Parts: sequence; C-alpha cells; structure tokens
Amino acid sequence: MKMLLTSVASLAVLVSGAKAQESMVFTSWGGTTQDAQIEAWAEPFSSESGINVLQDGPTDYGKLKAMVEADGVSWDVVDVEGDYAIQAGEQDLLEPLDFSVIDKTDLDERFVTDHSVGSFYYSFVIGCNEGAVSECPKTWADLFDTDKFPGKRTFYKWSAPGVIEAALLADGVSPDALYPLDLDRAFAKLDTIKDDIIWWSGGAQSQQLLASAEAPFGSFWNGRLSALSESGVPVSMSWDQNITAADSLVVPKGAKNKDAAMRFIAYATSPEAQAKMAELTGYAPINTKSPELMDEDRAATLPDRQTETQVNADMAYWAKNRDAIASRWYAWQTE
Repeated sequence: MKMLLTSVASLAVLVSGAKAQESMVFTSWGGTTQDAQIEAWAEPFSSESGINVLQDGPTDYGKLKAMVEADGVSWDVVDVEGDYAIQAGEQDLLEPLDFSVIDKTDLDERFVTDHSVGSFYYSFVIGCNEGAVSECPKTWADLFDTDKFPGKRTFYKWSAPGVIEAALLADGVSPDALYPLDLDRAFAKLDTIKDDIIWWSGGAQSQQLLASAEAPFGSFWNGRLSALSESGVPVSMSWDQNITAADSLVVPKGAKNKDAAMRFIAYATSPEAQAKMAELTGYAPINTKSPELMDEDRAATLPDRQTETQVNADMAYWAKNRDAIASRWYAWQTE
C-alpha cells in the first residue's frame, strides 16, 4: 500500500496542478482499517469514476461539529460510530443521503437512517496474546477476574457501546436485560479492575498494546485481532457474548463535494466493495448480497456468523444517552 495518510492540506498540493480532476476527501480512523477502505473502496472508485479520493483522519467528532458550525467543512465522507451517526443526524450536522444514487435495497436495515448507512459491522471480542500468558480469558467474567488472570488488560477509552455492556455481562446481567444500562452496577464492576486497565483510543493502539504484551489481553474490535493474527502475532479470540455494533458513513452538512460523496458511498456499500472490505478486515459486510461473493471459509469467520451468544448493542439507546453517559464516564476515568 503506497498511499499514506496525510493531511488534506498537503494532499491538496499534490493535485493543485490537476484542477480538471474532481476530488473529494474521505476521513476515517487510520491504521489497517483505513488501509483496507483505501484498497477496497477509494482506489477502485477513483479508477472507475475519475474522482480523486484524498485521505484524512482520524475521525474527530468535535472537529466535524466545529467545521459544520463555522461553515468550513473540508471533509466529504466520514466513517463514524453508528450511535454518533444517529445523534449527529438529529443535531442537523449531516446532509441527508441521496438514495436515488445510493441503492439501499440490500443494505442491512439496522444500519440505515436518513443521514447514514453502515460502513462495516464489527464485534467487541476478548483478545489475548497467547505467547505472553499461560492462560487466556474466554468470557467477560474472566476478563474482570484479576485473581485468575493477573496483569494489565485493555479497553476502549471513549464513551461508546462496548465497555459498559461488557462490565454488566461480566457481573451476570442477562443480555436481554442490558437496557436501559444500569450505570451504577457497571461502574461498580469497573472499579474492581480500574487500576489494571490500560485504555486504547484507536484500533492501531489496541494492536500495539496486545502485540507488545503491555496489555496481554482485553476487549478489541474483532478485525484488529484478525489483522494481528495474520501478521504473525499469536492471537486468540473469544467470541463468547461478542458485542456487536457498526460504523456508518456520513456526509457532513455543508460538504463541498456532495455529489461525489454520494457516489462514493454508493460504491462503498455495493455488494462487491463490501465483500472486498470484509475479506481484508474480518469485519462483516452491511450489504446482504456480499457474503455470497466471498470465500466461504472467510465468510464463516465474520461477526454475522458468530450469533450463538451474540449481544447486539442498542444504537438508538446510545444515541439518546451518549452525552449523559460520557460525562460520567470521563469523570470516572480521572477520579
């Protein structure tokens, strides 16, 4: 992969001499996920459409909001978490999607709103560096058991679906009784391992923590573990009560290249592009026609096949309560 993530400003210099070529900016989370989005979506879309897709990142919700409010939007399509997509649409920060361009017929309806469509579908799973420990945790209860599994463990830093659900599941809450989230109970459970947590704020950091064994186990996006395993790190992955969510593609309100943005999203959510993305990352496609285009052995390893004990995070609940939970979450982290 020769294309490197860099700033929009520096990339603009590269295309300043080719003004006739239409361009747009795609912003995502960086690391192996954005590398895959470049390979599966951006590069073939550019070849097919002639539209140059510049890369920026990482996704930053504060920056998106500030750009919209200042009428200075430099991003055209942004990969965001699903609950944020719902919230941002309700806050008038996003353009409505043009479904005369974007075919939503075969898109998983759980991840489609007036302002967003799913990007990929993932699970929080328990990951472990088998080369660094004698035994790996298999359940959320294991991960919260510092007597049986001493040492540092890593969790997602930001207030979003995943960690609070894991704490409640570890404490014995039934999956069908998770919502509304019992925050007092969740924080009490988190208190029991607070001193043993190393927080990761992005997928690349989570991979580094696990590969180095600074945190030999923890909660991870499944695709990041797949990528580590394929790179030769001895990673184990437990799907027990895997907690699912999805990223979404959105267009910030006031995007300068809205037409190109709609065309890009249409391509990125097509059966072929979603299948390619899934093959590269281990995340599940949100186009229901994609699995039939994939190698069956690979398709069988994706989150949409790990449903026996799967727990679906409630995106609507999180969209409604995201800010209130965040206030308590970040205050707790600094106590």
